[in-house]
Amino acid sequence: MSRFEILLPYYGDVQLMQDAVHSVLAQDGDDWRLTVVDDGQEPEVPGWFEALADPRVRYFRNEVNLGVTGNFNRCVELAEYEYLVLMGCDDLMHPNYLQVIRAALDRYPEAGLVQPGVVVIDGAGRPTESLADTVKRRLYAPRDPGPVLMSGEPLAMSLMRGNWLYFPSICWRTKAVQAARFRSDLGVIQDLAIVVDLLLAGESLALTPEVCFSYRRHAVSESSVTAFTGKRFEEARRFFRETADRLDAFGWHRAAAISRRFLSSRLHALSMIPAAGRRAGLRGIAAMLSHVAGLRV
Repeated sequence: MSRFEILLPYYGDVQLMQDAVHSVLAQDGDDWRLTVVDDGQEPEVPGWFEALADPRVRYFRNEVNLGVTGNFNRCVELAEYEYLVLMGCDDLMHPNYLQVIRAALDRYPEAGLVQPGVVVIDGAGRPTESLADTVKRRLYAPRDPGPVLMSGEPLAMSLMRGNWLYFPSICWRTKAVQAARFRSDLGVIQDLAIVVDLLLAGESLALTPEVCFSYRRHAVSESSVTAFTGKRFEEARRFFRETADRLDAFGWHRAAAISRRFLSSRLHALSMIPAAGRRAGLRGIAAMLSHVAGLRV
């Protein structure tokens, strides 16, 4: 019986995508299918999937570019099985990924999300530990690594302090994600937004410590203008303030207060001030400082 829809929204490096696909094909069992949705134009990709000729793999190419969030929603629309994984096209499943997820769902069948253990790798596939990941693990992640079931306002409070989830590694209940969908008005923080939607809808999260997924974190390029002009933080401010209002209306006042402070996002901007100064000069520094101060700009 098919149970897991592994979705791969693809755009970018062909070799990394192929490595991701091969990591999925190494999964055991006959209860899963891989669905790849190509949002790019690399000419060799359709032929590669045709030559792969694996009945466990479906391949689609979008007629027009949908962008990150649009392609996420397209993938979710195509999901037909009970659970889905929205995997990054440069990430890697370990051969035990589905074994870990099955065990977690056997333990917590009511869970709408499963967060397994993750190792972080760099662009070359080497284990790495960035400042962001150190902060996630030591400051924001639960002290109890699991197995544990989390839900309600305590989980919302934890995630508003700092998002310690690794979105591409999560297994989701398909109907829950299809009911929520990813917000088209968000370009960076849509992963946390949909988790908030699911928590408010009553879903719970199963946390299990066994490592079974490699999350690839690329270094932030100093040539990326959007990383240092403050646009990503404008979105974050808007999201956390809107979310605080929603949490207040739901009666989760402690979580709302934490969201309204958005401290982890402000600390992130603080850490980026030196790079912002090098790349965007005073404009970049001012953008980071305005977010650190929580200004309404």
